[in-house]
Amino acid sequence: MFQIKGKIDSTNAPEFEKEIMGIKPTEIDAAELLYISSAGLRVLMKLKKEVGSVTVYNVNSEVFEILDITGFTSILNVKKALKEIDLTGKEILGQGAFGTVYRLDDERIVKVYRGDLSLEYIEREQQYAKAAFISGIPSIIAFDVVKTGGGYGVILEAMNSDTLSRVITNEPEKRDEYIAKLVQLAKTLHSKEILNDSVASLKSYLYSKLDDDYMKENLSADELAVLRSILDVMKETNNLVHGDLHPGNIMMHDGELMLIDMGGVTRGNPLYDLACTFRALFFVPKHNAEICRRSFGLEPELAFEIGKKFFAMYTGITDPQALKAYMDKIRLVFCFFYVTELATHPAKELYTQPILDNMLRAIVIPNAEIIKKILSE
Repeated sequence: MFQIKGKIDSTNAPEFEKEIMGIKPTEIDAAELLYISSAGLRVLMKLKKEVGSVTVYNVNSEVFEILDITGFTSILNVKKALKEIDLTGKEILGQGAFGTVYRLDDERIVKVYRGDLSLEYIEREQQYAKAAFISGIPSIIAFDVVKTGGGYGVILEAMNSDTLSRVITNEPEKRDEYIAKLVQLAKTLHSKEILNDSVASLKSYLYSKLDDDYMKENLSADELAVLRSILDVMKETNNLVHGDLHPGNIMMHDGELMLIDMGGVTRGNPLYDLACTFRALFFVPKHNAEICRRSFGLEPELAFEIGKKFFAMYTGITDPQALKAYMDKIRLVFCFFYVTELATHPAKELYTQPILDNMLRAIVIPNAEIIKKILSE
């Protein structure tokens, strides 16, 4: 990566131009750049015209202000220098597949991502959180991306709030009231439409998972064809989908619920969200109580109780047999989505064979036509 140091102005811009145009880098490290004048900016403009796309990393606040005022933040891909924070002794609020949430103080929390996730992924979560907030979804405001002891995190507002999982656990007398709030949040989320490309398409995202080399190595061509045929007929909508909707990913402040963990936000079929809720409140509690406690902040029995009441309230179905039939459909689509996303499972090396044997071959493939009908309606 090409490094810029010190000050770039009219006195050394010709030398700077000769050096940088001789290399024509597409990535520039500006960690030690203290100042850049219009003469230096014109050199960067010339570089941009030559190479097409230029990313400037580690820009300090003073240089960023120059680039922003002059419009260069819209011409170049500018990445501000990341502040580093110390999490020693900070309270852990929850742990999920993609990271751990810490409380910084009464007004801020930070989600620290696991080490194999790229900075681009983390910045996308920040972008999607902003898109959801602007669209009117009750969600936590995302602030800066930061460094955290070798990893990356996103600082989020907390406003002295707590997770819905903890609130429901600690206030059993109000559980039905809080579950009703969760249902209303889900319905509000699913009623919103995103009519532009600010949020990725769910269908495109799932197609990309089927094209992953890991899937091609572990599934036969016929099995992949079945999954693709189901995805082909899935009804495509522009509804806002959270991608990991459960009480551990929701904060409560002054009686109001706000979503966090926005890295999986897409626009698409809300059945995907309901499948994710099924996973958190039924599948994981049944098969791994420790993950249920650590990732969702719930004891398995309480997760089951929340799940049963959530789906009854969400659907409005009061007949037990009719509700069971609906839940059987959700279970089928959950298995389809879970298998489809196997390539990005955080512990896929451990779970591949059981998932393929117990879900793909025993459930999804034999019920492929039923799943198609459910997802196409």
